[in-house]
Amino acid sequence: MRIRALSTAAALAAGMVIVSPSAHAAAPAVQIIKIYYDSPGSPDNGNNKSLNGEYVQIKNMTKKAVSLRNWTIRDDTKQADHVYTFGAFTLRAGKTVTLRTGKGRDTATTLYWGRSGGGTFAYIWNQTRDTAYLRNASGRLVDSCSYNSSRADYKIC
Repeated sequence: MRIRALSTAAALAAGMVIVSPSAHAAAPAVQIIKIYYDSPGSPDNGNNKSLNGEYVQIKNMTKKAVSLRNWTIRDDTKQADHVYTFGAFTLRAGKTVTLRTGKGRDTATTLYWGRSGGGTFAYIWNQTRDTAYLRNASGRLVDSCSYNSSRADYKIC
C-alpha cells in the first residue's frame, strides 16, 4: 500500500495524470463485432444468396446469457424497413450471432432479416459508408459501429 502511494505521488509530481480503473467506460456486454456490407460476387442483384452475403455479427462478451427479445439493430438511413427487431432469442455467454439480410431458417448462431426482391433496394448496408446501431428493449443505445470505405467488403468493429 505504501509503495503504491509513493508511486502515485511520484507520478503526480512528474505531471502525469492518474486514471483509476473505475474511471474508464465499461465496454458493452453485447457488441457489434463485424459488418459485412458488400456481399461477395457480382452483380449485387438482390437474390437471396447475395442478400445473405451481407450480414452483421453481434457478440455476447459476458459469462452470462443475454436475452435479446425486442432489441433492435438498424442502419443509418432511419427507414422503418431497415430495423430488425429480435424475437425470443437468447445469446449465450461468449457466443456470436450472425444476422443475415436475406431469408433463411433461424438457428442459435444465425438469424435472418427476411428481406427479399427489390434488387439493390433489398440490401440494408450501404457499400461505402453506414452505421449499425444496436439498442436494447428499452431503446437505449448499447453499441454502434460505423464504416466509411469502399476499399474493403467488411468492417471489424
